[in-house]
Amino acid sequence: MKVGFIGTGVMGNSLVKHLLDEGHEVSVYTRTASKAQNLVEAGAEWQESPKMVAMDAEVIFTMVGYPSDVEEIYFGEEGIINNAKEGTVLVDMTTSKPELAREIFKAALQKGLSALDAPVSGGDIGARNGLLSIMVGGEESSFKQVQPLLDLFGGNIVYQGPAGSGQHTKMCNQIIIASNMMGVSESLIYALKADLDPETVLLSISSGAAGSWSLSNLAPKMISRNFEPGFYIKHFIKDMKIALEEADLMGLDLPALRLSLRLFENLAEKGYQDKGTQALIVQYEDTNNKEPKTI
Repeated sequence: MKVGFIGTGVMGNSLVKHLLDEGHEVSVYTRTASKAQNLVEAGAEWQESPKMVAMDAEVIFTMVGYPSDVEEIYFGEEGIINNAKEGTVLVDMTTSKPELAREIFKAALQKGLSALDAPVSGGDIGARNGLLSIMVGGEESSFKQVQPLLDLFGGNIVYQGPAGSGQHTKMCNQIIIASNMMGVSESLIYALKADLDPETVLLSISSGAAGSWSLSNLAPKMISRNFEPGFYIKHFIKDMKIALEEADLMGLDLPALRLSLRLFENLAEKGYQDKGTQALIVQYEDTNNKEPKTI
């Protein structure tokens, strides 16, 4: 298939590789051209704008940073909606606002296009291994049309319902992660204070009732002080703010989510906004005035 992909950052880069490995013809665009250089060398075609990507693709994937970025690449004069050919399927994999997903869906229909919101979970590891969880909203017929491509990216792909449903499901995911990251950080700080070897502690608790993706994949990074991003703190802050906005609209009070947002915002103020979410351990070190041992 002729596939367009806009946004080749930490995760998008790996997804394009999966498409190329399967023999698809892929055109790419990202604001920082150097982030796509390895893909061009692997056979992708570089385009100078979203418009150029949109003009010749059967399916267009987007994975960018913020809702404002999504609006620009879809609704701008040089954007996707105005330039994609009739029948093209648009798949936004950015974690964004449910209402924006519905707006894209409606605008796409008016142009003879179809649109899906398909945010993902699993970070850089899941993207690299093709094991992402993908949560899809939109028309089910469009979902079935692109499912063979989504299968290259994910190990758990679930159609959730009408437009916006994928984004709402991703908010459910982020709400759990918000509390879970606090628990992982607090557990490791406690282990150190109790003079335990945190790596040995993980051997016991990772496969028990406390087990989670974050504990298995991010706690070891905390221990080794590897704070390079699989998922940026600045993007997680954006996600938590969206979730709280939606919760407020529904009349929900989510105190754990509010606390997690405050902790991550404090960390961003210290200059960690471009680090991975596992850097939350630093906030706990600072709060407890504790010099890390092995962390």
